[in-house]
Amino acid sequence: MKSAFFVNDPGTINYVYAKGRKERIAAISELYPEIISGKDFERHSVALKDIEAVFSTWGMFCPTEEQLDMMPKLQAVFYAAGATDKFARPFLRRGIKVFSSWQANAIPVAEFCAAQILLALKGFFRNTRELKSKEKWTREAHGAFVGPGIFEEMVALIGAGAIAQKTQEFLAKHDINVVVIPSRKENRTLSLEDAFKTAFVVSNHLPDRSDNRGVINGQHFRSMRPGAVFVNTGRGAQVNETEMIAALKERPDLTALLDVTYPEPPENGSALYTLPNVHLSSHIAGSVNNEVVRMADYMIEEFVRFQSGETPRYEVTESSLMTS
Repeated sequence: MKSAFFVNDPGTINYVYAKGRKERIAAISELYPEIISGKDFERHSVALKDIEAVFSTWGMFCPTEEQLDMMPKLQAVFYAAGATDKFARPFLRRGIKVFSSWQANAIPVAEFCAAQILLALKGFFRNTRELKSKEKWTREAHGAFVGPGIFEEMVALIGAGAIAQKTQEFLAKHDINVVVIPSRKENRTLSLEDAFKTAFVVSNHLPDRSDNRGVINGQHFRSMRPGAVFVNTGRGAQVNETEMIAALKERPDLTALLDVTYPEPPENGSALYTLPNVHLSSHIAGSVNNEVVRMADYMIEEFVRFQSGETPRYEVTESSLMTS
């Protein structure tokens, strides 16, 4: 099959399809030598007429109808990253298949979450911020906080997509009571309010949909158990941050582990930088550095299956958009 790389930032192709992955694609397909962006599309019009497969990653552009008309032989798009909502629909409307490495990208996020959850259950984050003197070393009443421990403790995962499922899989190796709260109310066996009241760790994995904006508010935080922990690797906009900050000031016993914020990054002067019970990380939960080539591997393997007529594993459908 004749293939090409599509992306607005060529640097991301070199980043994700590194360590011989570009060469691998060239070996199993007839690869067009230039990376095509949405802005220089027409310059490649002659080659585009024969392109049958597209490889991409972060920075993939949403094609116009005119651009799609220029690719009459296009059969499939292989996206070495996660969510495809911003560009997939025009392809799907024309019967062009879209594949995504969302399962690959879920792995490092789940690893990150599982690690934070296990530390949180031990009370690590509050313990380390309180351990400032010899006297705090004791486990007596005046000592640094110690968590409930991992055995038979309750953890709530909000959202039931790939990342929550993978996190649950990692936590299954431990004796933890993991409760998954679906993103849609009609499917919940436990309410969002009850999850915050009862779980010692609440981890947000809600899908990036407009109806999920601001659904986590100050009252949720105020209802949490003493010393409880909130983990957010979903989206910052899903939390009412003004109310969260107010609650964290009122409840210094709580801890918020925030890999995402809204806006991202927080503005200078934000209390998120200075509150002792907030731990910020710069959106590092997802695939980074040597982890990103795994996303390329997933799409190369999917391309091989597609060419040979095997059943695909990572196909995107209209119904799956904005749900994982």
